[in-house]
Amino acid sequence: MLAQQKQDIAALFQAALAPIVAGSGLTPNIVLERPRDPSHGDVACNIAMQLAKQLKSNPRELAQKIVAALQADPNAQGLVEGVEIAGPGFINLRVAAAAKQSVVRTILAQQENFGRAQTGAGKPVIIEFVSANPTGPLHVGHGRQAALGDALSSLYESQGYKVTREFYYNDAGVQIATLATSVQARARGFKPGDAEWPESAYNGDYIADIAADFLAGKTVSASDGQPATASGDVNDIESIRAFAVTYLRNEQDIDLQAFGVKFDNYYLESSLYRDGKVDAAVQALVNAGKTFEQDGALWLRTTEYGDDKDRVMRKSDGTYTYFVPDVAYHIVKWQRGFGQAINVQGSDHHGTIARVRAGLQAVGMGIPQGYPDYVLHKMVTVMKNGEEVKISKRAGSYVTVRDLIEWSGGGDIARGRDAVRFFLISRKADTEFVFDVDVALKTSDENPVYYVQYANARICSVLAQWGGDESVLAGVDLAPLTAPREAALLATLAAYPETLERALSELGPHQVAFYLRDLAGELHGYYNAERVLVDDEATRMARLALLVATRQVLRNGLALIGVSAPNKM
Repeated sequence: MLAQQKQDIAALFQAALAPIVAGSGLTPNIVLERPRDPSHGDVACNIAMQLAKQLKSNPRELAQKIVAALQADPNAQGLVEGVEIAGPGFINLRVAAAAKQSVVRTILAQQENFGRAQTGAGKPVIIEFVSANPTGPLHVGHGRQAALGDALSSLYESQGYKVTREFYYNDAGVQIATLATSVQARARGFKPGDAEWPESAYNGDYIADIAADFLAGKTVSASDGQPATASGDVNDIESIRAFAVTYLRNEQDIDLQAFGVKFDNYYLESSLYRDGKVDAAVQALVNAGKTFEQDGALWLRTTEYGDDKDRVMRKSDGTYTYFVPDVAYHIVKWQRGFGQAINVQGSDHHGTIARVRAGLQAVGMGIPQGYPDYVLHKMVTVMKNGEEVKISKRAGSYVTVRDLIEWSGGGDIARGRDAVRFFLISRKADTEFVFDVDVALKTSDENPVYYVQYANARICSVLAQWGGDESVLAGVDLAPLTAPREAALLATLAAYPETLERALSELGPHQVAFYLRDLAGELHGYYNAERVLVDDEATRMARLALLVATRQVLRNGLALIGVSAPNKM
């Protein structure tokens, strides 16, 4: 049922209840739901049971009054086909066939805009995701973040928000120092296993590649930064650091391009220190009286904001703990005008949420209590040839996004990208996920992305057989769409806008993948149950219009999650 139809039915209930509740001071809250059993109707409402006690009335008798008023309302004509009372006072409605069929006309008129809304009214939202340390290639966890974050961004855009996709580079701290010493050791001719190899060094083959290019004096550039030219001097640790960071940022850019993910902005952690943002945040917390000194360290009173214990901000050696720059970074987000901020991160960041939010509250800038929002995802296990894959030669210790895309496409990057994107958002973020490469390569119903894409291709095939002008379908009579499978397909199509609204409110883009699988299932079931290109012209044209509407919604949903909709499979 379309949102407008739902609003119209709610208005019918309000009108029916107006004389009943007059003078009582009650304001009825109309909640419409789908009956668990479709045979009971299309819409269920328990308002009679809600109000019966307050109105000192029998709920079933109250329901009868409401039903009588509904049936007498001329606005119900063409929308409501029948109304029944069930059990102690449930009111079940059947939506008129013409109203159900009208979703096809709506989709054909709105096309790629079907499901889109202006709820956000241009409100700025910043969504930060991936945010990998520039110390190695992107791993599959980063891939899950990329798929979730990009789909969530598109979801917000579809509902009228102005979205900024941001990548935060942790280009400062111990890990960057370790990267530099690892490349330096390689440049000096040492390798993992040698006595001279640093114990904490990164061991992947990519370190040798960086060292070779550094010694060759090459120049590398990241997508948004200044080029870095290697000095070639193995003793020049600062040049090695700058070159290695830029080299890996460029590598990550290439991986993200292969994944079809683009960012609007890149923000460097180092800039927070360089521009004095970290010191300013700490001073603001001190000025607010939310800190104390103990054992030579500076502490933040995070227990005042729900944390289980107070946290160290500045250690006795003068360095800051890792959550402090995060507080400074989110102050900057707020100052940039982002009233809503969402971070897509691994579940290992769970412990930082309370202290970051505590710091933002304590600074006294009017930042809301739940700022920022978090979408935390769990681990991804990769299976290939029936066995778990834990490492790749290039990374040395983990499976990279590039590995996964190449494996899942059998060498076809576009196909691999589709599979990886779909698979990685097809489960709720806070559940662990097993990515089976063998399933991603299958061209059968076992492969969910193939199953959905094939629904689109199947429709294209029928339309090619027909060979007519699709534009004429927008005006055909839809009355012949009365078969049970057609009713189920119509209902699923109508649920798309509401699915997007729910997915956004719950920060759950996985619901779009769930919906697409359901829609594809309804299409395949309909195709197998009913012939489309029948002799009767009215039926044929109505069914073709239904197929074109279904194809449009499949394409809309796939585009939202960054997956292609090929016309042939």
